[in-house]
Amino acid sequence: MITYTFLQFYWWFIISLLGGLLVFLLFVQGGNSLYHWLGRDEAQRRMLINSTGRKWEFTFTTLVTFGGAFFASFPLFYSTSFGGAYWLWMLILVSFVLQAVSYEFQSKVGNVLGRRGYRILLVVNGFMGPFLLGVAVATFFTGADFTVNKLRLGDVTNPVVSSWGSAWHGLEALSNPWNVVLGLGVFFLARVLALLYFINNVRDDEVESRARRFLKFESILFLLFFLSFVGRLVTMPGLAVESWGRVTVQPLKYLNNLLEQPFVMGMFLLGVVLVLCGILLTLRVRAFRRGIWLSGSGTVLTVTALLLLAGWNGTCFYPSTADPHSSLHLYNSCASPATLQVMSVVSLLIPFVLAYIFYCWRAIDRKPITRQEMESGEHKY
Repeated sequence: MITYTFLQFYWWFIISLLGGLLVFLLFVQGGNSLYHWLGRDEAQRRMLINSTGRKWEFTFTTLVTFGGAFFASFPLFYSTSFGGAYWLWMLILVSFVLQAVSYEFQSKVGNVLGRRGYRILLVVNGFMGPFLLGVAVATFFTGADFTVNKLRLGDVTNPVVSSWGSAWHGLEALSNPWNVVLGLGVFFLARVLALLYFINNVRDDEVESRARRFLKFESILFLLFFLSFVGRLVTMPGLAVESWGRVTVQPLKYLNNLLEQPFVMGMFLLGVVLVLCGILLTLRVRAFRRGIWLSGSGTVLTVTALLLLAGWNGTCFYPSTADPHSSLHLYNSCASPATLQVMSVVSLLIPFVLAYIFYCWRAIDRKPITRQEMESGEHKY
């Protein structure tokens, strides 16, 4: 018999997996932030923009699915974070909307901003999107300024369960240096994945040479910020929730989560190894072009494991800095058992959706992008 507890853990795993896929797909944003420096002439820049431009729908759809899954399975988190930290989430959404508009309109005849104007918006998305998403995810560990009082549901005049304590409504997350560290880590990871993808997908000797030179520098910056955050994570205390709902501060909570969950620790370590292998093989072996698939798979595993650390093993996945007892965890923020059961049936379609995405991806990437295609292809950004 499927229990309510199993459904809660199952849906946090689905959320974590979607988060891992989203971070991998941020290579599109990483490419947006790099195309101007990798492409020295218009032909090269069009090759780079078309390389990532044919994938932006995957990233945007995954972002929307990630938010939708949170709304359906953990509605209290959705109302608390999306409703309280709305400036942070709105900036993320706006940056992705700017990306979509830029891709579709930059080559249209008579567009308002001109090609250069729309490409500037792509660069803005390339910097803002990954960084702010990293900052938002970091709050799963560092917490946010909110309180929750479910008794307010009975107040007819003001039935607001969650209250945000800061007038900055999410932007205050930027004042926490560790949120910024993870934001920069995700930003440089997106650039690393973009460089690996360009090496795999674009056939131009000059672009590939520059991408390999950039890859070493960007990888060092990524590892610096990522390992700094992981080092902080395994040494910081966390909020643990007892079976009866009492929240307590536990030293080395996230390190204990790793040690007490061998499956998660194995997933995390394997993911890190795959990311490093993809980078090192690409740097050391000139003919190796498949680093994106090793590092991409490793990214999905690593991010999924980090999010599992935030929610499994009796951990508050959204700590409250204002009132620890208002912190959100699987037991007090989940949807009803009936809702989770229905959604679980729908989730059985996920493998078929992933298979369709894989098929479409292979069809799009069947041939690498070349200068000749930019001159004669039918669909170009």
